Amino acid sequence: MIYANDARISSRSSKTVTDTLSDIFAVLDVRSARCTRFEAGGEWAFRFPAKPALKFAAVLRGECWIALSGESPYRLVAGDTFLLAEAPEYVLASDPQLAPLNGLASFDWEHSDVGHYGGSDTVLLAGSFVFEALHVRLLLDALPRFMLIPEADPAATVLRGLLEILDHEIRAGQIGVSLVTRRIADVLLVQVLRGYVARHGGVGWIGAAADPQIGAALNLMHGEITRRWTVSDLARAVGMSRSAFALDFREKVGSSPLDYLFRWRMQVARDALRRGETIAAIAAKVGYASESAFSNAFKRAHGEAPKRYGLTAAAERRQ
Repeated sequence: MIYANDARISSRSSKTVTDTLSDIFAVLDVRSARCTRFEAGGEWAFRFPAKPALKFAAVLRGECWIALSGESPYRLVAGDTFLLAEAPEYVLASDPQLAPLNGLASFDWEHSDVGHYGGSDTVLLAGSFVFEALHVRLLLDALPRFMLIPEADPAATVLRGLLEILDHEIRAGQIGVSLVTRRIADVLLVQVLRGYVARHGGVGWIGAAADPQIGAALNLMHGEITRRWTVSDLARAVGMSRSAFALDFREKVGSSPLDYLFRWRMQVARDALRRGETIAAIAAKVGYASESAFSNAFKRAHGEAPKRYGLTAAAERRQ
């Protein structure tokens, strides 16, 4: 494999830990979708279908239960926030023993962002995130399907402030509400991920990005994607022995450092092809000294030549 830019390595990264997350989210093209408010009182239970997305919800008032298939119900109280990865089917209920109604058919979600049933003893806010389907596994494989930030967690304090603003925007319905709620939802997603990592430790590359040394190595690779990195170079740059770094990286990220770098380069390349960039420009962008070297690497990663992939992507854009 031939790479460009074999300059001398600096032990200091110009990027912060959160920049790695930002880089990956940019390639994933994470977009927040609609946010909704759910109010219920008395006895109630609703089933919501699986959805190929990330979904968050937070209890603003009261309490309820959430039940996921194959797991015992979780009791939720005011101040709790949770995230569902690849949003499996779930039930929200005042009592987990109640037979659930259809949570979509029971409300006029098409014309309203607020669902109301029997009162407002319990109030939840919810929203979802969709992303480029080609890259979805990069994110979902790094997350458990249910992530809870309980109301007593330090991260919940930050989330409460965001949720208050989000709730106000949904209820007020002023001009620009969709733009504001989507931006707040973006911040909520990052804060939930931060809180979960702080509470439970590593969550794939997301947890690794928060690790002082492994996160620094990720920053180096993301910040200088064209550099001809070796495991020894990275280990030395973050102050670890080669063997300890290689072992720690694999345990936290789930792959070797150079395999991660290769896969990240190919993710960036695929994203650039979909935007219509030339193969020559992309080869240089991800660190290959020739188009042929890049084309061989891309075909090994994705099963087809970049030229063919680019033509298919261009045809999709014209549709």
